[in-house]
Amino acid sequence: MPENWNQKIIDEFRANRGKVGAPFEDARLLLLTTTGARTGARHTTPVAYLPDRERLVIIASAAGSPKHPDWYHNLLAHPRVTVENGIFTYEADAVVLEGKEREEIFARAAEADPGWAAYQAKTSRIIPVVALRPLGPPPPSGAPGDFLKAVHDAFRRELALIRKEVAASGRSLGAQLRVNCLTVCQGLHHHHLMEDTYMLPTLGERHPELASPLARLREEHETIRRLLDELQNLLSGEGSAPGTAPDTAPGTAPGTATPTAPDTASVLADVERLTAELEAHLDYEEEHLIPVLNGVVP
Repeated sequence: MPENWNQKIIDEFRANRGKVGAPFEDARLLLLTTTGARTGARHTTPVAYLPDRERLVIIASAAGSPKHPDWYHNLLAHPRVTVENGIFTYEADAVVLEGKEREEIFARAAEADPGWAAYQAKTSRIIPVVALRPLGPPPPSGAPGDFLKAVHDAFRRELALIRKEVAASGRSLGAQLRVNCLTVCQGLHHHHLMEDTYMLPTLGERHPELASPLARLREEHETIRRLLDELQNLLSGEGSAPGTAPDTAPGTAPGTATPTAPDTASVLADVERLTAELEAHLDYEEEHLIPVLNGVVP
């Protein structure tokens, strides 16, 4: 993309916390900042990404150009990069995937969006696939309550994307969409575990008046955990009819049998139930905890 077009997207992305208009309105987009291979200067580029559990995956397609994009050459020279997702900014290490892992993830991407395969067909180079491994959780910024709201907004945005993707996916889910769903499930599990282990007990000790809201939040965590487990079981094929022939989804570890993908209607129903429960939970948590968190003196 021309530099001025890139800058327009960057400005819009940062001004609207990761939201941009057409043609990337419903795309998963991040801002990747690399260090110039020759100059050492910092360069920021909008890049499409794929969720992949604890990491993100980006593809150096350059729209099927015969040459790799500049950002790819930069991260080969300097693998430490900065990632902006519209809500958080954090450091990550870029790892170029090779062999079977690269082939499986590219196949997953092309199944989800045939545009990737079209780009590969346009060029003789093998389009690189790069994993971005965060160096740690995004650093807290601003008041604690505002940070909590930012975490919640990230989950809201991802679930909204998944609902659209599932609804538009046809009769069954592809491998990448299953990974998208499993990634957000894993993230929610971890988020609530951290709240139950650290934040809620600390608030309970310091603010006895929050006993009732905190008890309700813990109960809601259990309800959401059950819904997450049900969705994960459905996505992994547990409960499939006896005799269902397993297949191996792209991106599955070699030798791992994965049952046939669940039907869209079942997954969409589970995602809708989860979203409704989670939205109510997040709204209640923000109503009762943000004022207290923002009043806490570090």
